[in-house]
Amino acid sequence: MKVILNHDVPNLGEFGDIKDVAAGFARNYLLPRGLVLAYNRATMTMFEKRRTEIEARKADKRTHSLGLKTRLDSEEIMFDMPAGQNGKLFGAVSNASVADELLKKGIHIDRKKIEVPGRVIKNIGTYKVLIKLYEKDEATLKVVVKGHVEKPKTIPAPQEHHRRRRHDEAAHNQHSSQGTGSAEGQEAGNTADTR
Repeated sequence: MKVILNHDVPNLGEFGDIKDVAAGFARNYLLPRGLVLAYNRATMTMFEKRRTEIEARKADKRTHSLGLKTRLDSEEIMFDMPAGQNGKLFGAVSNASVADELLKKGIHIDRKKIEVPGRVIKNIGTYKVLIKLYEKDEATLKVVVKGHVEKPKTIPAPQEHHRRRRHDEAAHNQHSSQGTGSAEGQEAGNTADTR
């Protein structure tokens, strides 16, 4: 089925594009959401009248994309992550991690447009990440991954715990026996008074 895009639709096209799509996809998803209009003489005439607006919008996107490409090509982001002695990370750097770091710098990029070498980075080092921009524009972002060794948390040894427990039990037993002895002494004293 032939349609004209009424909005930019990811993975399909942008506003004003004419596309061939499956009839079910158009009927069940695109048309009910107002993302496309059926291709006919009336809609074609309407879009022809808006052609200058459509071209101006595309020109703006190209300009923005070139500016973004220049910025990303000169940008560098850094990750400091826990790693082993051999430089292998205990986590991984993914396209979502890169998108989050870019967002902190005020650059919004959809993570699906970020191509990390090998899908994820699992070792320390310097990497080049490819970012797809508008049309065929691409930027290369420098990503530096540093590692640090985390100190293990100190947990008291089980033996010390048992020693403390034995010590506490011994002190409790000694205290109890002293208390019992004094009670026996009082009892003996009471018996002597009655005699």
